[in-house]
Amino acid sequence: MIAGVGTDRVLISRIQAILLRWGDRFVARVLGPLEQSEFYRRKAQSELRAASYLAKRFAAKEAFGKALGCGLAFPMSLHSLEVLNNPKGAPYPVFHKALAEHMQRQQLKGFVSLSDEQDAAIAFALIEYAPIQNH
Repeated sequence: MIAGVGTDRVLISRIQAILLRWGDRFVARVLGPLEQSEFYRRKAQSELRAASYLAKRFAAKEAFGKALGCGLAFPMSLHSLEVLNNPKGAPYPVFHKALAEHMQRQQLKGFVSLSDEQDAAIAFALIEYAPIQNH
């Protein structure tokens, strides 16, 4: 059963401007450790690829907060959610801290979908009830 949905759109040019002004401080504020590692790997290849990656993660965190119904307030925070990619490239959420406890306690499962096209990044988040079934 669906518990919540959320979506968010971020202009990549806005993220590029913030990166120019704040640089690594902004990266550290938004991305978790594993996301940061991937951001810097992409940055070594292309500034635009890195900005797009960051824009998608920022949008995903906003969308997930909307799906939870709390925005970027407890138990959701920028560092309580990392969006990683499986070996085939599909994004998946990894929960930390209070958000991990909340998801487990409420028996929730999360999903994210990311996309970008030229000027914008978009994210869609879905949260479903996933009660533990005892057999």
